[in-house]
Amino acid sequence: MRVVVKVGSHVLSEQNRIEKTRMLNLVEFLVELMKNNEVILVSSAAVAAGYSKLKLDKKSLPNRQAIAAVGQPHLIELYNKKLAKFDKIGAQILLTADDFDSRKRTQNAKCAVDTLIKHDVLPIINENDATAIEELVFGDNDQLSAHVAHYFRADLLIILSDIDGYYDKDPNKHDDAVMKKIVNSIAKEELELPQNAGSEFATGGIVTKLKSADFLLQRKQDMFMCSGFDLSDVKSYVLDGIHMGGTLFTYKEN
Repeated sequence: MRVVVKVGSHVLSEQNRIEKTRMLNLVEFLVELMKNNEVILVSSAAVAAGYSKLKLDKKSLPNRQAIAAVGQPHLIELYNKKLAKFDKIGAQILLTADDFDSRKRTQNAKCAVDTLIKHDVLPIINENDATAIEELVFGDNDQLSAHVAHYFRADLLIILSDIDGYYDKDPNKHDDAVMKKIVNSIAKEELELPQNAGSEFATGGIVTKLKSADFLLQRKQDMFMCSGFDLSDVKSYVLDGIHMGGTLFTYKEN
């Protein structure tokens, strides 16, 4: 099985620095997953990695691009230090939305990924923020990871996030919110939820993940979303085949 794992910057960083313990826990899980699966990682946090070395005002786009340019090689270096503990190595691949608009470039990228996997190397993909004319070309790495899962022919996209699943209402505001364990379709109004400032549940959070899930559901592919802070749910689901927590978005014939 080919699996794409996407991890968000909130999971990997703490106070504008890479949280190395969580990164090590992630790498340990990825290495375990690699034993019986083909694994691709889509990783955010280049800005967090770069900010520890280049403290510029992140509100400015050129500054963010510069920070990301500094941070991306540092991020890969940190990953490789962790992977080396398990005798593994990772490889950096930077993509933009344009790469998926070109059949030739998409195929070239897939060939590179296939070759890395064949030689037991972990492909680590990120948005090429330094060349973006907007803050993020895709808008977020959630939608980048969905494209990677589709065009690189993965069987499953796993999104590890600060959001541990998809609820029937905002769990930050409603104590009686219930997690949806299995979702077969997403209504149009769910994709247009308001993104209110100050709400981690809505701001660049659940909406982008729903768009990613919808993109894959339309193509009859699956996505699993769960916590990236506590990896017990993803380990249970993907390693043991037991769905404890998290939400599975899966296509179902009518």
